[in-house]
Amino acid sequence: MLRSICLILVAAVLFPVTMTAQEQKPVPGDVLRDGTLSFFGRASLGNFVGSTTMVSGAIVGGRDISETRGWVEAPVATLDSKNARRDRDLRATMEVDKYPTMRFELDRASIVRVASGSADSTIVVLHGTLTLHGVTKRVDVPGTVNVSDDVVHVSSTFPLDVRDYRVGGLKKLFGLLRMDPEINVTVDLHFTRAASTATTGR
Repeated sequence: MLRSICLILVAAVLFPVTMTAQEQKPVPGDVLRDGTLSFFGRASLGNFVGSTTMVSGAIVGGRDISETRGWVEAPVATLDSKNARRDRDLRATMEVDKYPTMRFELDRASIVRVASGSADSTIVVLHGTLTLHGVTKRVDVPGTVNVSDDVVHVSSTFPLDVRDYRVGGLKKLFGLLRMDPEINVTVDLHFTRAASTATTGR
């Protein structure tokens, strides 16, 4: 039997809260305790991963899954690929002074299925908007939610084409160095459940 489920993406990314169809109780807001947003990129000089743990967010549930709302965001400049020169190029390409954050806004979530063997693990689709490089687009991203007494763990991996967000500057040195515009984004988030926060005083 499903318990209350929190959801929310990222990129960065981000996510959510849901509930059992049987319980149908309002869910108080849950706060992001910690999380990681990372992306896997491919370039002519080799593949790489950029990541950040500077992620913030919150969720507010409703009486059913269609009422779930929330947000997650991260500062683009905090993405770290373990290569200082590449990180400088990334910040320049993403124009972080002009567009400092990436943000996912959750409008609702839909349940795909309950994972076999665990009543507290649920496969979902997160419906909302993703804002990156000053461009906001509607997205539907897959996610997995695991619920414990104190924490809701939300994870998601999804493809993203940065050209959809008007990100350019992916070629340098007359095209000899280039980055593939299609990246894979992974988010891994832990939300402290509101009831637990109230009980422990955290």
